[in-house]
Amino acid sequence: MSKAVRASDSSKAENLPFEEALKRLETIVEAMESEDLPLETLLARYEEGTRLAKVCQAKLVDAELKIQKLEKNSAGEVTLKPLSPDLSEEEP
Repeated sequence: MSKAVRASDSSKAENLPFEEALKRLETIVEAMESEDLPLETLLARYEEGTRLAKVCQAKLVDAELKIQKLEKNSAGEVTLKPLSPDLSEEEP
């Protein structure tokens, strides 16, 4: 598989909603576990699954950061605080 094709596949995976990426990943795992697939197909599915797993993990981390930054404003409404450039800093 060429690098251009892999980059295209990777950008497609990054644009998938989390639920779709996870569903595709589950489908790949089930197929790899249950089907007698040729080596090339197994490798291609493994690569796609690895990309999807990274996309899912990144989306979960992003969601966790957003949840950690939720705060209530003076009217009692929940708002999202802007993320600081250095995420390792603790805010008071």
